[in-house]
Amino acid sequence: MSDKPATRLFDVQGVRALVTGAASGIGQAFAEVLADSGARVTLADIDEERLAHVTAELTGRGGDVRSAVADVSDPDAVSAAFEGAVDAHGGLDVVFANAGIAAVPGFGAPGGGQELHTVADDVYGRVLAINQHGVLYTMRAAAAVMKPQRSGRIIVTASTAGLASEPLVCYGYAASKAAVIGLARHAALELAAYGVNVNVIAPGPFKTRIGGGVDAEGERIWSALVPLGRMGDTDELKGLALLLASPAGSFITGAVIPIDGGQLLGAHGDW
Repeated sequence: MSDKPATRLFDVQGVRALVTGAASGIGQAFAEVLADSGARVTLADIDEERLAHVTAELTGRGGDVRSAVADVSDPDAVSAAFEGAVDAHGGLDVVFANAGIAAVPGFGAPGGGQELHTVADDVYGRVLAINQHGVLYTMRAAAAVMKPQRSGRIIVTASTAGLASEPLVCYGYAASKAAVIGLARHAALELAAYGVNVNVIAPGPFKTRIGGGVDAEGERIWSALVPLGRMGDTDELKGLALLLASPAGSFITGAVIPIDGGQLLGAHGDW
C-alpha cells in the first residue's frame, strides 16, 4: 500500500467483498474495480457460464476472486453464497446488492411500450422477485454477517427510474428501484448503531446487457435525454463504487447518489 494520503483513502487491499449480478454490466464493473484494487471478491450470479468467464478473467489479472452461482430471488441460494464467502474469507466487509433485470420495455420504448394491463403477472412478479426481494435477501444476509463484526458496507444498485418518472423503462422496474431506495435508507438507520454503512448508487442510462442491451436507436433516444449527450460506460461507475467501499466513504450512510450525466436535471431532448 502506498503512503500517499489519497491512496490510503481509497485503499481496499484485502477487503472481503461480495457482488451480486457480477457476471455482466454494472456488477462486473464493481467486481473489476474491487479485484483490481486488491480486494478479495466473491462474484455471485445466476449465469453460470458468464460467471465462470468473468471469474477467470479477473483471476488472470491477478485478482483474488471466487464465484458462487446464485439466484438472488431464492433466499436459500443467497444464504449459501454468503456462507461460502464467509467460509473462504472469514467474514465480509463490503457487499454490493446489485443483481437486477428489466424484463420489458417501458411506455415510450422504441417500437411501442408496455401499458399497465399488457404485462403478465408472472413477468412483473419476476422483476420484483429479483430487483426488490433479491436486494432484501442480500441485505439481510449481509447484515447477519456485519452486525456481529460491528462494521461493514452495503451498497445497493437502484436507478434514476426509482427517483423520477422514466417513460423508457418498465413500470415494474421503476417500482422495484423506488422500493429498494426506501429499503436501503431504512436499513442505513437501523444498522448505523452497528457500524454498518448502507448507501445507494442510482445509475442513469448506461450501456449494459439488461433488458437485452441497447441498439443504435435506443442509444440515440437515451442520449437525447442526458445533458452530457451520451449514455454512460460502466467503467464510469467504478470511482463511486470505490469511494463507498473504501475508507474515503466512512461517514457516508443513507445516501442515494445519482450518476446519470445530468439526466435528473430534467433537460429532455427531442426524441
